[in-house]
Amino acid sequence: MARARTVYRCTECGAEHARWAGRCDACGEWNTLVEEVATPRAGDGGAARRKAGVGALGSGGRVAQTPRLKEVVGAEDHRLRTGLDEFDFVLGGGIVPGSMVLVGGEPGIGKSTILLQVAAQLEATGVPALYVSGEESPLQVKLRADRLGAPARCRSSARRSSRRSSPRPPRARRP
Repeated sequence: MARARTVYRCTECGAEHARWAGRCDACGEWNTLVEEVATPRAGDGGAARRKAGVGALGSGGRVAQTPRLKEVVGAEDHRLRTGLDEFDFVLGGGIVPGSMVLVGGEPGIGKSTILLQVAAQLEATGVPALYVSGEESPLQVKLRADRLGAPARCRSSARRSSRRSSPRPPRARRP
């Protein structure tokens, strides 16, 4: 089966580009190209659409409308302030409820520390927070929280690490 062909369409002028670029060559606007599945060319009899697994319009298929950004209406949603001013600034004023934020970076730059601080600040204001980690054991998370003075009511969903930095000595049996 052939792969679906994708194009990058400008949200301002509708021009199609074969590859993503920071600027639309047709209208000159920056950061307006979005990836879309290419619609079949007229005259192909719908073969490309059938091969891609997309239903024809006559048989219940739909074409998603892509509005221009300036046509989108709505209001800014309430944001949760974390109490960490720079973190809130980076997120545009705080955390949007129901959203997910991916924090990335080099090892050791403080991602886990700042996110544990965010969880603690949210818990301190009465907002439930869950700290999830796939790299740290619950003990590692607790030790970091203790160093930061994070409240004990924070919850952690850290997996238990099978790796240990040093083997545990055998327990002595009492008679």
